[in-house]
Amino acid sequence: MKVGMRVRGGLLAALVMLSAPLAGTLAVGLASSPAWAQTVDSIEVQGNRRVETSTIRSYFKPGPNGKLDQGHIDDGLKGLIETGLFQDVKINQAGGRIVVSVIENPVIGRVVFEGNKKIKDEQLSSEVQSKPRGTLSRPMVQSDAQRIADIYRHAGRYDVTVVPEIIEQPNNRVDLIFTVNEGKKTGINSIEFVGNTTYSSYRLKDVIKTHESNLLSFLGGNDVYDPDRIEADRDLIRRYYLKHGFADVQVVAALTEYDPDKKGFLVTFKIEEGQQYRVATVNFESSIPGLVGTALAPYSRVSVGSLYNAEALEKSVEEMQIEASRRGYAFAIVKPRGDRNFESHTVSITFAIDEGPRTYIERINVRGNTRTRDYVIRREFDISEGDAYNRALVDRAERRLKNLDFFKSVKITTEPGSSSDRVILNVDLEEKSTGDFSVSGGYSTTDGPLAEVSVSERNLLGRGLFGKVSVTYGEFARGVSLSFVDPYLLDYRIGLGLDTYYREQLPNAYISYQTKTIGFSPRIGLSLREDMAVQLRYSIYQQDVSLPSFLNNCNNNPNNPTLAFNPSPAFANTTAGQALIQQLIPGGVDPSGTGLWCYSDGEASLPVRKELAAGSTITSAVGYSFDYNTLDNNKNPTDGLLFDWKQDFAGVGGDVTYLKSAADLKYYTPMVADIVALVHLQGGIMTQVGNNQIRMLDQFQMGPNLVRGFAPNGIGPRDINPFGTQDALGGTQYWGASMEFQMPFWFLPKELGMKGAVYADAGWLGDYKGPTDWVATGEVNTPGCIRPVNNGAAFPASPGTCLGLQYDPQNIVRTAVGVGLIWQSPFGPLRFDYAIPLTKGPHDIVQQFKFGGGTSF
Repeated sequence: MKVGMRVRGGLLAALVMLSAPLAGTLAVGLASSPAWAQTVDSIEVQGNRRVETSTIRSYFKPGPNGKLDQGHIDDGLKGLIETGLFQDVKINQAGGRIVVSVIENPVIGRVVFEGNKKIKDEQLSSEVQSKPRGTLSRPMVQSDAQRIADIYRHAGRYDVTVVPEIIEQPNNRVDLIFTVNEGKKTGINSIEFVGNTTYSSYRLKDVIKTHESNLLSFLGGNDVYDPDRIEADRDLIRRYYLKHGFADVQVVAALTEYDPDKKGFLVTFKIEEGQQYRVATVNFESSIPGLVGTALAPYSRVSVGSLYNAEALEKSVEEMQIEASRRGYAFAIVKPRGDRNFESHTVSITFAIDEGPRTYIERINVRGNTRTRDYVIRREFDISEGDAYNRALVDRAERRLKNLDFFKSVKITTEPGSSSDRVILNVDLEEKSTGDFSVSGGYSTTDGPLAEVSVSERNLLGRGLFGKVSVTYGEFARGVSLSFVDPYLLDYRIGLGLDTYYREQLPNAYISYQTKTIGFSPRIGLSLREDMAVQLRYSIYQQDVSLPSFLNNCNNNPNNPTLAFNPSPAFANTTAGQALIQQLIPGGVDPSGTGLWCYSDGEASLPVRKELAAGSTITSAVGYSFDYNTLDNNKNPTDGLLFDWKQDFAGVGGDVTYLKSAADLKYYTPMVADIVALVHLQGGIMTQVGNNQIRMLDQFQMGPNLVRGFAPNGIGPRDINPFGTQDALGGTQYWGASMEFQMPFWFLPKELGMKGAVYADAGWLGDYKGPTDWVATGEVNTPGCIRPVNNGAAFPASPGTCLGLQYDPQNIVRTAVGVGLIWQSPFGPLRFDYAIPLTKGPHDIVQQFKFGGGTSF
């Protein structure tokens, strides 16, 4: 990085060269001769144009007698020079008078940036101190040039040069031009770790934010050299080790070396791991009268025998201190103490609960929030002005503010208040953009090509509200949705969500019918802990089913006003059917020549046609869900548990009634050599409530979401009419179990984000409880099918009559094994799976390859 300066105009350049030595010489000269005792008003000021004479005189402070001595004059000279308003200041004594001669610095007319393409003028203008209509200060100009270079350095451009240029204008004015040569990005060529024996370099690269440069780096920004980010990476590595039992770990250094040949940096982290410790004992001691230490034991997240975990220790301290405050001990301080046993590699932890200093919060200052309302920030605090100062609550507020994702930076500091027992909290914020416009594209084997356009705002109107509008359009799926969330309902820490949506699912290779759903769902969410949440919801939606006419055209009733006579095969073989055929069908033969009559071009399954005949169906349901999440990373987990339990009861009005329950559990644990094991268990049950039969569309439909290697809706009970659409019927019970091992491709750069997976799945879906027959009222039902009569006795409602359902319950456990490719690509998460079913039902639909993914741009 180079910084230089050019000055146009010979006179101004000469003054710049002479001003500093002249000022120093004159100051020394005056100090060597006695000053006359003068008053401030007697000082004569020469050369000033913009600065008032009284202002210049104000820098000379006389003694108690109102007279100036040599020390007062020297102090005044220094003060005038330090203002930066003058190029030169001279003080002479002439005729018994003090004469102050000044040459004022020029006024800046314009500040211009040239050559900057990657960083906009607005950002640079906000960073430099030299401003239009301000006074030119050459040290400030040099500082501004350095500041511009630093901005580019943080953006990864170390070859930048910034040259300030001063152009003289009339009336002692100048234009200031910063000419920027941005240079090329300086990336990270390699990242190395030294001293790590427990965790591989591959694993540690997942921990840090800095990445190595690769072919796709232009889509991101973490591959450029940023010293602040690398310093933050040191702390991330340290905290990672502390979380996994390494109480003595030290990240000794983060060394960076620039390679001029490769135009990039080599970053090396030096680590001293130390030993891994387990917790030997956990004790509680309290010196506060009335507060028993063990009373806070339930709030400890540290258990005997577990690995030492500094993060759990910090959360324990916070929870215990907050609980003590709730119990009336506002000044209680919890301090953990760890006694190591170096031979057994254990640590004994003692939580000491003592009375802290009685300090109160005098004031909370919120600064830097140009858009976000003050109350949005203050409501994240569980303390307010006048309350006892509690560091744990302050730390929690800072973490909450960061989690809002409204600000680039959040920092809470303290300063002394008006008395020794008062503190002032300063909350310094830097706002960032919170709106998103997203155009997303994707493809899945279920929905085909899919595109979504959405507009969202996380901090709507600066009030902390969330709003989103999205439109989805795909080959087989389309829809519109509108979402709104108020995270503080009535100023309580309870979130209110409102969702309105319209969805359309078109017929495809897996379903023969089309559904249109329009609904509204309010919900209330409550966080019980950082890892635990509960949600209450209500849903009301209307669903319509439609079919192509040729899949619903069986009609055994010649008097049906809406359908032409088109008999079913079973009816065509009866005496009554033959008579009607001879009477109504030219030639008395099946026009298709197949003898299948209305089944010759297919016919939808009975439950589907029954849904169509029922018309629009309204479902009104209340439900709740419970979530428990201890994952170390929600996007790319390697350790932790994710559990979800939900129940929904339909029947609060509407046309259908049922109770649906479902549970889903995922457990990740690291194995050897960066291999992560995933155990996935899931299950659900649906119960009929009252006399209303459960609709087919409400039952569980499963496929690759239960056992990979099968098509969507590919397993479970199915209509097996060989001439119909053989729709999947679903079931009221299911369970699934999966074991998966995810591993990196060690021969590929870590930054590509690729890893492989091998897995085995098993699952079952069954207990179909939907309609199996359609008994007509009299002899005619809604679609026009008549139950065949032979010698006065009605045949059973069989498949051939279009009034019965022939289906295979398929009570078989499906199993499959497969491999997968997982890619956290710059274009969004992508996954490819190839699975081979080991056991399957005779009518299951196999789909060995599955692909899904998408992106926003």
